[in-house]
Amino acid sequence: VGRVTGTAEHPVRLIIVSGLSGSGKTVALHYFEDNGFYCIDNVPAALLASMIEQILATQDPMYSRLAIGIDARNRAADLAHLPAVTADLHARGTRCEVIFLHADDDILLKRFGETRRKHPLSAAGLSLREAIDRERQLLDPIIGAADLVIDTTRTSVHQLRDIVRQRIGRHDLPELSILIESFGFKNGLPADADFVFDLRCLPNPYWDTALRTLTGKDPQVADFLDASDSVRRMYEDILGFLERRIPQYIDCSRNYLTIAIGCTGGQHRSVYMAEKLAAELSKRHKQVMTRHNELPEVEGRIT
Repeated sequence: VGRVTGTAEHPVRLIIVSGLSGSGKTVALHYFEDNGFYCIDNVPAALLASMIEQILATQDPMYSRLAIGIDARNRAADLAHLPAVTADLHARGTRCEVIFLHADDDILLKRFGETRRKHPLSAAGLSLREAIDRERQLLDPIIGAADLVIDTTRTSVHQLRDIVRQRIGRHDLPELSILIESFGFKNGLPADADFVFDLRCLPNPYWDTALRTLTGKDPQVADFLDASDSVRRMYEDILGFLERRIPQYIDCSRNYLTIAIGCTGGQHRSVYMAEKLAAELSKRHKQVMTRHNELPEVEGRIT
């Protein structure tokens, strides 16, 4: 790939969007298209490097924001070579980000059942679950090289568009985007986390009947947790850890950092801690946001 960095007037931002079928890749690409990106979907991975070179070498401002979709309908060898292509783009000065979307198998099976769509890898004698397994294997090199992994297992289409908007759409400057998400261990670990912290050892507001139906966003729950020395020490420990590690992420030019805070149900302690950490970190970092996986949100369907 030649040196395709754009001009000072028209700096280039290239986003490669990949993911499992049914995880929301099309939703993400539609968001980019709706917000001024030149989008190309289902690009043959073998042609990616030469296509990017030819498009960006024009230095046409219409290509200054470019989103390209890559899926499993490619040869395994070509998909395996994709990390080398993106590494070369980085080395030559092009701002290139790889975004990967995925979801649990059971959720993908449900989505295909609801929409009655055919899986792109389905073939005679191959079940839908087997097609999903094969797709995971083919895309494994891409998820390993991704700058941002988004788990859409418990995410509606409206939530996914909001995640893309907050984490990627607003991220036009090369600055670290920090997401602090709460979750409940009873529903499993979020697969998109860089760091995971377990709060199940802390006092649980759930056992106070006056607090049971509230969440960590409510002042009564915050007052309950603020009164605990163990909660205060946990907060200071996590904050100190993050304040030491975030500069290292910035120094190595990472674009995204996802921090998962978990408690048993994801309703009280983890929500409280996520909000408290985000409030403090936002004093020093411009792009800090929260997401609460177990709190009720707007419904919608991902296809």
